[in-house]
Amino acid sequence: MGAIRAVVVDDEKLARDRLAGFLKALGGVDVVGQAANGPEAIDVIGATTPDLVFLDVQMPGMSGLEVAKRLNGAGPHVVFATAHDEFAVEAFEVEAIDYLLKPFTRARVREAVDRARARLDAGAQPDLDALIKRLDQRQRTTQIALHAGKRILLAKPEDVAWFGVEHRLVYAHLQDRAYMTNYTLRELEEQLDPDSFFRAHKASLVNLSRVKAIVPWFGGRFKLVVDDHAESEVAVSRAQARVLRARLRW
Repeated sequence: MGAIRAVVVDDEKLARDRLAGFLKALGGVDVVGQAANGPEAIDVIGATTPDLVFLDVQMPGMSGLEVAKRLNGAGPHVVFATAHDEFAVEAFEVEAIDYLLKPFTRARVREAVDRARARLDAGAQPDLDALIKRLDQRQRTTQIALHAGKRILLAKPEDVAWFGVEHRLVYAHLQDRAYMTNYTLRELEEQLDPDSFFRAHKASLVNLSRVKAIVPWFGGRFKLVVDDHAESEVAVSRAQARVLRARLRW
């Protein structure tokens, strides 16, 4: 075949530019599009119909796995990129063309492209369904440790309406009150079900099943009214409002 048509998806611009530079230097690869988040990735992939997508797993709002789900097992071949090897690496090796563990080298990118070209030359059809099924079965956190004075309480994730950062500490907001935790929002985002918990803002992670309403705010932004002890209103950043619109289709 001719040049491989590739799309690069990563929420960090430096990472996108670095990978795109590696691909262009290889020869035989045309970078036909880039995307900085999940909804943008779906749009770019639909508009450019690439042969190959380099897809970052950990993106706020809509992860790379959620993007893959939206492709419904059809479309381009995928090379996943991840900064964490706990993301069922063996599943990537079996079901995906390849995975890149960040930070990756030029030689590692060449190896991934060579593997993709072999698949494309052989006429192999991409099938992401089995990969997604296996990754969805990876271990999730089923209990959240909460601090209540000298006691440690264990809560189910579904009982938490939202997590918020206050004075550099993360608090879990439940129906009765807010409790301090020892987690970071990043850790919680990686350990909790992304279909349920949404990164509304850099300082908040919201359980979408506990959202009662979406209300307009100034500057074209929105707030989420959540079902917790205070019926809190959690701000949604402009970037994440677009992601949430794509997810909830409002």
